[in-house]
Amino acid sequence: MREYKNEKLQTVICNKCGKVLTVENGILKEGCFRGKQTFDYFSDKDGEIHAFDLCESCYDDFVKSFQIPVSQKEETEFL
Repeated sequence: MREYKNEKLQTVICNKCGKVLTVENGILKEGCFRGKQTFDYFSDKDGEIHAFDLCESCYDDFVKSFQIPVSQKEETEFL
């Protein structure tokens, strides 16, 4: 869950465990997974937008439950 004030990021809270993640001057300072999905036709949630944040620990627990592992590759440049 993200909270903004005057379009500046103020707070990020893990939707699973409730941990408040570190935000300084509008910049998230620790690992966080942001999930966002707009549901459209052929869904029971037509027109709904769902979004959530997971701290790195909750993300790790979440993907461990997958039958097929997530794909991974190394990123050498960060913007």
